[in-house]
Amino acid sequence: MSRTFASFEVKNYRYFFAGALVSNIGTWVHRIAQDWLVLTSLTDGSSSALGLVTALQFLAIPFLAPYAGGVVDRFSKRNVLIVTQLLLMLNSFAMWLIVFTDVAELWHVYLLAFAQGIIVSFDNPARQAFVPEIVSQERVANAVGLNSTSFNGARLIGPGAAGFMIAAFNDDVAPALLINTLSFVAMLIALVAMDKDELHPSPRASRKGAIRGGLRYLKTKPDIIVLLVIVFVLGTFGLNFQIFNATMATEIFDKGSGEYGLLGTIMAFGTLAGALMAARRQRPRMRTLLLALLAFSLLTIALAFSPNYLVYAALLVPTGFFSLTVMTSANAAVQLSSDPLFRGRIMAIYMAIFLGGTPIGAPIIGWLGDVLGPRSTLLFGGAANLIAVVGILIYFSTKGMRLRIRYSNYLPRIHAEWTVQAHEKQIGY
Repeated sequence: MSRTFASFEVKNYRYFFAGALVSNIGTWVHRIAQDWLVLTSLTDGSSSALGLVTALQFLAIPFLAPYAGGVVDRFSKRNVLIVTQLLLMLNSFAMWLIVFTDVAELWHVYLLAFAQGIIVSFDNPARQAFVPEIVSQERVANAVGLNSTSFNGARLIGPGAAGFMIAAFNDDVAPALLINTLSFVAMLIALVAMDKDELHPSPRASRKGAIRGGLRYLKTKPDIIVLLVIVFVLGTFGLNFQIFNATMATEIFDKGSGEYGLLGTIMAFGTLAGALMAARRQRPRMRTLLLALLAFSLLTIALAFSPNYLVYAALLVPTGFFSLTVMTSANAAVQLSSDPLFRGRIMAIYMAIFLGGTPIGAPIIGWLGDVLGPRSTLLFGGAANLIAVVGILIYFSTKGMRLRIRYSNYLPRIHAEWTVQAHEKQIGY
């Protein structure tokens, strides 16, 4: 089998991938439907309200991350996922019900978005830490890339389907929300169908001192800490395309729900290509991550100056490619650098920092959009990530790391080499 799809040789991973693909399609349909509900039915095109909804979806994650990571490391990750998927399905059903019965108000959306964030606080680290239990260690990077392929393959279908479905039902988002509720069934079937004898369970952490042990372990991993800084800036200020695309489509280019949904699909062509490329890499490299982050920053700034809808849509393809390259490289690097005993807690911290910055960034982006216009939000997001690239390069050269720049085929290759080894010591858990 091709190296790109090596993890498909594992039956349990095929089940996991298929269930995630269907569920992810539903998730993208839900995102577009929810955004359209807020922008057109519950507010008069308020990007601040949309930013607040986005923030509430992630508000609980940084606060619950240490506890959630301890739960993931103490219990069966598969069982944790079954519970979280059931709860997410019920939350989605509640959203559909209030819209279907025509009683939806903005505070309902806020409340359900916050509830979703609480559940996701446990679901995300369990999902991330479960992957190395499905496939062997040498296939972890490949599986992470294929997971992104599933997510972004769904992104090819979901946003466009949601946009046209909303248009077909005269801006009624209820049918789209119901699609998401039903999509959770696929993931639940996949989890139940897995052969438990073919899984590779990680050692279970004891209850006492689980949180403190995870934090002490993190202090000995400077490579992971740098990666956490990168994903914080990217997730907080760069990946707000829910807001970027919605406000640019409606306010700058004067487009409707179909064209707005199509932007997500177009961007997914780039992210899908980035995911497939990531699946071919056996180990992520820091130079790949930094160059991709630099390219993403510049492209985001370029999006702010798009003269029309077509140029904006075209630029979304490479933007999606480089954003996905950063995300998969960072994710795989953290997974491979973490001891299995601490992986749940480290991935909980990772997801908390990656997603938990959204409650900070989304309201800022929404406020900027209302005050200075949608183009300013893209400029701000791109500049923040560009500053992060420069700051990390300076950090490499001043904090015990050596930076070498080589040129091959006229393209710069950046090699960051760690010269300081973390002191190895026994850590309680």
